[in-house]
Order: sequence, then C-alpha cells, then structure tokens
Amino acid sequence: MTYESGTLAPDTVRGMFDRIAPFYDVMNRVMTAGLDRRWRRLAVGEVVWPGDRVLDACCGTGDLAVEAERRGGRVVGLDFSPRMLERARRKSGAIEWVRGDALALPFQDVEFDAATVGFGVRNLADLEGGLRELARVLRPGGKLAVLEITRPRGFLRPFFRLWFDVLVPVAGRVLPGGEAYTYLPASVRRFPGPDDLSALFERAGFEDVRYRLLGGGIVALHVGTKP
Repeated sequence: MTYESGTLAPDTVRGMFDRIAPFYDVMNRVMTAGLDRRWRRLAVGEVVWPGDRVLDACCGTGDLAVEAERRGGRVVGLDFSPRMLERARRKSGAIEWVRGDALALPFQDVEFDAATVGFGVRNLADLEGGLRELARVLRPGGKLAVLEITRPRGFLRPFFRLWFDVLVPVAGRVLPGGEAYTYLPASVRRFPGPDDLSALFERAGFEDVRYRLLGGGIVALHVGTKP
C-alpha cells in the first residue's frame, strides 16, 4: 500500500475511512480550526432550497447532509464506508442514509434537484466519471456544489505545507488508522487545482461553473449547473 502516493484502490480507501470514522469529526475541527462548518453552510447555501431533493455523495459522517436538511432539503446521504454511515445515522433520523458507490450511483436519472460533495471527490478513482454520475442524477437546472482542499498560493503556502506535510502526519501516528494522515496530504498534492477542476466540471456536462477560495485559499468551493 502506497499511502504516500495519494492514490489507493477503492477497497483500501474504504477500509481506511472505516478505521478513522470515530475520530473523523474531531480531526476535521482540529485541521480546519472549526471553519469546516462555515464552509459547509456556504456550499449548501449555493445550491439547496427548501423542498429540494438533495443528494450528498461521499457523505462521510453526515455533516454536510445535515446542513442541507437544516436548509429545508429532503436529503439522501451516500457513502461507501459502513462505519462512516453508522456515525451519520446518529445525527439525523430523517435523512435517508445509503451505502453505495459514487461512481455507480444507485439512483434514477434526473432524480435530484441538487447535489453536494464535501471533501470526498479527491478520493474517487475516476474523478470525471464521478462528476458525470452526479450530472446524470440531477434534473436540468440542478446544481452541484463541491468543497475540496486545494493548494494555496502566496504567503500561506509555506504554512499550509508545514501543517499538511508535517503536523498532520505526525498527528496520525498517535491515532488508529493513522496512515490516513499520510494519504491526506499526498492526495491533495496530486489533486487538480481549482482551474483544472472547473474544466473537469465542464467536461462532465456542467455549465456556468465557478469557484471561490475559502480559508485563505486552502479550500475551493466549486459550483456548476446541469443544462
């Protein structure tokens, strides 16, 4: 297993997230200084309206799906990690939690009004294929919001490298499933930058694609609309 490469087989990724599920929320808060909650609110606010049927793909422990529910959405949360879904179910009994593969969504065409992904597309073996699947299940005019870590430019870059390449892996050494915190910075390094991800959105069939940088440029929020 080459966690340092940032590329893993799907079964290995699933097992890794199963192991870190008990610590996932805490590590999110620590690694983002609590800003991830605000970023999720911004993502949901871009694409979800009361009454919308919403898919939160790669939902993890369910924070983004719960935010969409608070916005008034009728939400389905999907993830391939059963341990992550166990944690998610504790947060809402109204959300439909589904175990499934984001590359082969178990839903009909044009079934959803909006879709979200929070810090999950980086783990897809076929990024463009995953975006095409999300486009398939959206109705015409439906919107997709994707939050993902990105590589900052400018004065924050050395601090980001210190945090992600040194401190995060060190923290992982004292936690079960700590190899995930070696995989995380490696997966960010190989992931497309914001402009390249926008181009992938367009190739997958989205239009009016735009993004904004958050947290001083460490996170990008991309939004696209299905024609």
